[in-house]
Amino acid sequence: MKFNVSAQMTYDVRSAGTLILNIHALRTPTQAVLEETLTVDPYLKVEELFAVNGENRIIRLEVPEKSIVQIAYEATVDNDFEVKNHTSREEIMVGKMDPAVLPYLYPSRYCQSDKLFRLANNLFGHIANPFEKVVTLANWINKNVEYRSGFSNAQTSAYDTVTEQAGVCRDFAHLGIALCRALTIPARYYTGYAYQLKPGDFHACFEAYIGDEWILFDATRLVPLNGLIKIATGRDAADTAIANIFGDILFTSMQVKCELADENFEPFYY
Repeated sequence: MKFNVSAQMTYDVRSAGTLILNIHALRTPTQAVLEETLTVDPYLKVEELFAVNGENRIIRLEVPEKSIVQIAYEATVDNDFEVKNHTSREEIMVGKMDPAVLPYLYPSRYCQSDKLFRLANNLFGHIANPFEKVVTLANWINKNVEYRSGFSNAQTSAYDTVTEQAGVCRDFAHLGIALCRALTIPARYYTGYAYQLKPGDFHACFEAYIGDEWILFDATRLVPLNGLIKIATGRDAADTAIANIFGDILFTSMQVKCELADENFEPFYY
């Protein structure tokens, strides 16, 4: 299924500084970037960097002087989302996991799985099938955490979300990750463009590693799973920030879109 995605961002640069942005659609075995353009006004040299943690296509822009910088990214992406029956997948013991997956078992800045071990096992530990376990915990988050725009901040963690029982998409994702890791299921943060998300914005959800495959889950249920275009994955939001700002630079506006470029779209949810 093809989608047209775009992001327009404006920054008020008050003195020389640096912008590191993470807005490009990823190229993966199931996601092809058919065409894309990046426009920076005024013109600035754009440097693409390799990610140290997770999957990212990061760009760095050095802004030499005071200015208003406008950045526009557009892409057409073919997302080959395959609907599968995952209930036959078996749990993989830690001793048999690919070493590259192990960091997604550990507690991280926003996903304190060690603090949620008792809660996770009391609620979901009795479920034998790992896929059903993650589906159940994602549904539990959806029913017990209220989605409230602007409720949380950059310091809010999964433990805070359990306490407050409210948050935005990144909080739903962090809680899902923390509960998975507490159940010895590797999980990672996912950020992307989202079809049918209103108002348009970047969206966060999570992937769980079950039976040698990363499987996508969205506890908010705000968008169909086959309507997501991946930008990045990482241990949590700290690895996948859309923008990191260094210097006296003020973010002033943003517009994000994800529109269908094909017909006969059938939304899919777990």
